[in-house]
Amino acid sequence: MKFLRLSSQFLFLATLFVSASISSAVQLIKPSENSYLDIQEALILAEPGDIIRLSAGIFTLEDSLSLDVPGVQIEGEGMGQTILDFSNQLSGAQGLSVTSDNVTLQDFAIQNAKGDAIKVKSVTNIKFLRVKTEWTNGPSSENGAYGLYPVESKNVLIDGCVAIGASDAGIYVGQSQNIIVRNSRAEFNVAGIEIENSYFADVYNNTATNNTGGILVFDLPGLPQQGGHHVRVFNNRSVGNNTDNFAPEGNIVGEVPRGTGIIIQANSDVEIFNNEIGENDTVNIAVVTYGNDTDDKTYYPHPKSIQIHGNTFGPTGYNPDTSKGELAKILFDLSGGDMPDIFWDGLLPFTQLIFGQPENEKMVVTNNGNATLLAIKPIGYMLPYFESAIIDIHEFDGEIIPLEKVEFDETF
Repeated sequence: MKFLRLSSQFLFLATLFVSASISSAVQLIKPSENSYLDIQEALILAEPGDIIRLSAGIFTLEDSLSLDVPGVQIEGEGMGQTILDFSNQLSGAQGLSVTSDNVTLQDFAIQNAKGDAIKVKSVTNIKFLRVKTEWTNGPSSENGAYGLYPVESKNVLIDGCVAIGASDAGIYVGQSQNIIVRNSRAEFNVAGIEIENSYFADVYNNTATNNTGGILVFDLPGLPQQGGHHVRVFNNRSVGNNTDNFAPEGNIVGEVPRGTGIIIQANSDVEIFNNEIGENDTVNIAVVTYGNDTDDKTYYPHPKSIQIHGNTFGPTGYNPDTSKGELAKILFDLSGGDMPDIFWDGLLPFTQLIFGQPENEKMVVTNNGNATLLAIKPIGYMLPYFESAIIDIHEFDGEIIPLEKVEFDETF
C-alpha cells in the first residue's frame, strides 16, 4: 500500500511536470527562405505560456505577422541582432499585429514595414522590452505611420525601446489606460513620443531628439475615448527636434511645427517636470487648444490643469518654422522675434475669457530657472489698445499638486 501510494504521488507530480512543460514550450526559429511561414505558423499554433524565440540574424518577410493567442512571449537575441526585415513586404498593413492579452515582445527589431511596424489593439497587459522599429531610408512620407503603436489597451509598458523614422509617431499610445513609457529613444520621427486620448500615463527617462516634435500629449475629437488626463512627463531629454515635418498630406501631426520640444493639446491634468528641453528651433513647450473645426459635440478642445515645473531649458526659437499653421507666426510677431521657452495660446471657453478660469483649472508654471513665457490674451489680441499677451512668467506661479504615479503589475 505504501509503495502504491508513493507511485501514485510520483505519477501525479510527473503529470504536473509534463503539463507545465507543455504549457511553457520554447520554439526556436532561425532565418530561412521560409521565415514568414515558420514564424506565422508558430504564432498560430502557440499555446498560452509559450515562448517564440527568434535567433540572431535577418528574417526577410513578405507579409504581416499576427498573434491572437494570449500569454505568448516573442523574443530575440537583441534589437541589433534579431532583425525582422519587411523591405520587400508585398501585403499586410503592419509588420506585426497583436490582438491578445498578456503578451511580451522583447529584444528584436522590425525595419521597413509597409505600414505600422507593431500594432497592438484592444489588449490588457502588453510589454515592449528593448524593441526597435526603424525605417532605414531616413525621414520620408513614404515610411509607415507608427513604430510602436498600442491602441485601445490597458496596462501598456514600453521600456528600453528605440523608434526611428515614423511618418507620424515613433512611440505612440492612443485611447489607452495605465501607460508607462520609459528608458526609450525616439529619433527622426515626425512625433517622437505621443500620448493621445489616454488616461494615466507616465513618460520618463526617455530621449526625444531629431524629431519634428519631441513629446506630444494630444486629445482629438471623433474617437471613442476622449478627455485625455493624468499624464506625467518627467526626467526626459527633448532636445534638437528640428527635422522638417514629413507627415503625409492631411495628417493632424502634419501641423506640428519643426522645432518643438513638448506640445500639450486639449488634455487635462498634465504635469511636466524635471525635463531637459532645448535646442528646438521654434519653441520648447507649447500648450494649445485644438484649433480645427469639428462636429463632435462631446469634445472639449481646451487644455486645463497643466503644471510645468522644475525643468531646465536650453536655447529655442532661433529658427522658427512659420510654414505650419499659425502658431509660430503669431508667436514670432508677439515676441518681436525673442521667442519664449513656454507658450500658451490663451484660448478658453467664452465665459472663461470674460470671467476667468476656475482656480483648479489654471495653468501653474514655477521653478523653471530663467525660463521665459508668452501667453496670448485673445480679447486683447483681437482689439486695439488692449494688452495682447502676458510675458511675466510669475503671473502663473502657484502651488504644485503632484499627480499620482502610474502603477500596475509588470510581471504578467
